[in-house]
Amino acid sequence: MLQLVLIGSALVATTVAIHAAGSTAWLRFIVDRYLTEDGSWGKRGAMAAITSTVLVLVSLHAIQITVWAAAYVALVPDGELPTFESAIYFSFVTFTTLGYGDITLSEGWRLLSGIQALNGILLVGWTTAILFAVVQRTWRR
Repeated sequence: MLQLVLIGSALVATTVAIHAAGSTAWLRFIVDRYLTEDGSWGKRGAMAAITSTVLVLVSLHAIQITVWAAAYVALVPDGELPTFESAIYFSFVTFTTLGYGDITLSEGWRLLSGIQALNGILLVGWTTAILFAVVQRTWRR
């Protein structure tokens, strides 16, 4: 169990680093590109800033989901996730806490999927906060 907690913690740290680096770089880019001198996005920049931010943040989540899927492929016993596609699918429904339950890990590996679900909740919440901040800027005059 301790081994899974350590593996899960390393994966959480990796995905948090991806989210922090990606979202910080993106926010710096859109501020430089779209923010006007009065602190607003301007008439043309608001829609572009919001739409592109959503796409970038969803892309960051796709990368994070892929990191977890790669870990599953490398770690779980053969046959549990027979293809990389099934690992991506399992990782996606776990990360988003959708949890269809059509694919589950064996008893010894379930803790790892729980850690991923918690990781997903936190990162999606972080994404929501970033998106809210970008949208809130469109209301400034």
